[in-house]
Parts: sequence; structure tokens; C-alpha cells
Amino acid sequence: MKPDLMEKSVLAEQLDQAFVRPSGRQPDQMRPISFQLGIAPHANGSVLCSFGHTQVICAAMIEDRVPGWMRQQKVEGGWLTAEYSMLPYSTLSRKDRPISKGKQDGRNIEIQRLIGRSLRAVLDLKKMPDKTLWIDCDVLRADGGTRTASITGAWLATRIAISGLLESGKLKEDPIVDHLAAISVGVYNDRCVLDLDYPEDRDATVDANIVMTGSGQFVEVQSSGEEATFSRTQLNELLALAEKGVYELVDLQKAQLS
Repeated sequence: MKPDLMEKSVLAEQLDQAFVRPSGRQPDQMRPISFQLGIAPHANGSVLCSFGHTQVICAAMIEDRVPGWMRQQKVEGGWLTAEYSMLPYSTLSRKDRPISKGKQDGRNIEIQRLIGRSLRAVLDLKKMPDKTLWIDCDVLRADGGTRTASITGAWLATRIAISGLLESGKLKEDPIVDHLAAISVGVYNDRCVLDLDYPEDRDATVDANIVMTGSGQFVEVQSSGEEATFSRTQLNELLALAEKGVYELVDLQKAQLS
């Protein structure tokens, strides 16, 4: 190896050793991920999804009707809608329920719309005639990445619910066309990292939430410079980290269903 390349290699190794995430993870390492199926027995499909200390109950329930606007406009097929909430004890300081304020929480609305859009991207709704799939994501504990955990767990709850309809003969064709998962990435202490926990999310200069299908297609890319701009090179690195994370999540989903 040439001296200048050797010096660069040694420097890069020293930088890697000097960089420490609050959790002690490597830049491309996710938190421990787990799925506990059947957490809500009355739901058609349910999962307790854990990304490290972040825990979200994701439940899917089926109604044999579609929204009024679909009937009025004579839209064929079915529908999927999502709701998201953070329970009062999910954060260190008590979080008021929206109903106690007399208005909807803007952040909750944004996230539940994201969950719904993401799931509909991997559903053929025409194969769900006259049915509405309700997805409820309730955050038990928030430590960063609640929306990405919600999307990842909600797909699994949806898969379980749809499988039940197929087995019972209530659906003739499988409307799910692909896996779906989501992960956060960001720039923390000038390094691109995968799966931000709360300390990293709080202090990151750039953060992003990436939703992808199991076949590698992007569904949504939400990215912003919180305290700094970021380069195309950094964006490419963030997307590569997210792709790695999503593939790992999809493998975990498949393991739960096997």
C-alpha cells in the first residue's frame, strides 16, 4: 500500500474508533428489533413492535363496508386507513391526550397519514371489495423512531389480518403485493447513522425517515436539515444505510411469518 493511502486508512480507522454513538452501536447497526404477535386478541391482526426501547402496538381490524365517499363516487374495491397516537405515559413527561385539548394533534395527523399512504402503496385495494382495513398504532414507549416502528409493525399486522380473511374465504385474492418497512437515518456528530434513538434524534443535524418495499422500491423519503444542510454524498450514504436497514427488517418480518 502506498504511504499516502496507508495514512488515509489509518486515519479512517482512528475516526471510526473515536466515533461513539450513545448506545454504543456501530453507524450501520440497528437497535434490537422484536415482534410479538397476537398482542391484541380482539384484532384481526396485531403486533407489539419494538425498536430498542421504542414500543408500538399495531393492530388491524376489518369492517365490511367502505367510506361514504367511495360509495358516492362509485369507487371499486376497498380501503385502508390508519390512526396513530402516543399514550400519555409513553414519554418521560405525561403527554396529554388530544381529546383533553379538544383538538387533533398535528403531528399525530401527519404520522397516521404517512402510515396509511405507505400501506396502501403495497395493497391492491380492488382485491378488497367492500372492506375497510383499520390500522391503529399506539405508542407505549417512545425512544425515537415511533413512526418507522409503526409502519413496520403495521405491515405485519395487516399481513396477519389479510391471511385470516383468505383462510376463511372472505377474500378470493391476496391484495398484498409486497413487504413494507421503514427506518430512520440521520447525521449525528458529522457521521451518517442508522436507526436513531431519542438522544441521536434530538441532537442530529439531519434526520430522515425512509419507507421502502421488500423489493427495494422507495415509498416515501422524508428528510430535513434540522440545524445544517447536507450534501448529495451524505444523502446517498443515508439512503444506502436505510436500504440496508429495511432489508434487515423485511427478513425479520419473513421470519415471523415462516
